[in-house]
Amino acid sequence: MLTRDIEAFFSFAKTCELHYPACAKAAYLVAPEAFSLAAESATDNVYMNMQSSVRSELAAAQHQHLAHALSEQIPAISFPGRRETPDAVFPNNVFATAKQKIILGHMKHPVRQAEAERPDMLGFFREVLGYELVDLRKQAGICELTGSLIIDRARNIAYCGLSERCDESGARAMYDAFGLKACLMFDLAPGEYHTNVVLTILASRGVILAASGFADARVSNAIAAFYSPHAVLLSEAEKNAFAANAITLREDSVWMSQTAADSLSQENRKILAEAGFELHSVDLSEIEKAGGSLRCCVGEIY
Repeated sequence: MLTRDIEAFFSFAKTCELHYPACAKAAYLVAPEAFSLAAESATDNVYMNMQSSVRSELAAAQHQHLAHALSEQIPAISFPGRRETPDAVFPNNVFATAKQKIILGHMKHPVRQAEAERPDMLGFFREVLGYELVDLRKQAGICELTGSLIIDRARNIAYCGLSERCDESGARAMYDAFGLKACLMFDLAPGEYHTNVVLTILASRGVILAASGFADARVSNAIAAFYSPHAVLLSEAEKNAFAANAITLREDSVWMSQTAADSLSQENRKILAEAGFELHSVDLSEIEKAGGSLRCCVGEIY
């Protein structure tokens, strides 16, 4: 089921049992190398701070701290960055995994398209892990993988926000590539570029969302209701601090940047705690100048 019909989607979602792993078995990252801000990406990413200078050494140190912190919970592999792709620190848009597959997304901007041309990363997934390659780069639709597609892994359903970074054709390509049972398509609010800055599913039993990031409030209300009472509803300030750009790498913990964690209200912290999540955070303030945060830095291996 690939649909815009909210009622039909959630009627089906309620029948989906939690048959699959809710969290990844490992993570991968791409370290900053000559880190800088890509002007192409800034044309449709309002979260980028193009007026700010970037300190590449600080970005590298923060990213290394992130890799070390994540490795205390799950295996975390860090690939070296490349000077020709200095903003490639957000690999989850380009590479994704599902059921013994490595999926390549169709990126909108040429500067991001170059990131997929890495024989070392493809070799790791194909030759070392034995994953099948599913290459979406040549199909017509734009689809920036888990930037645009938020997956409830245990139920094998997903939420796809449409924007300049993902169209309906791209959504269908991802629906097929990930082998999803169902996917709800909806429009993001004007100015929003990726779904993962306004929505994250927490180990298939909770959600963080910013209603202002959705063009239709009925969609955000329905998602919140489905995961209630473990629904963290963000203010505009919390959204802009990347509090929705979070990830659960274990069923008992949620990760977000220090900026995001500092922005959370006491009520939202209480909801996370009552849902059984311990909050972990890492300072990524330098990397966040590029318009993404912690979840964008982390690719998942399923």
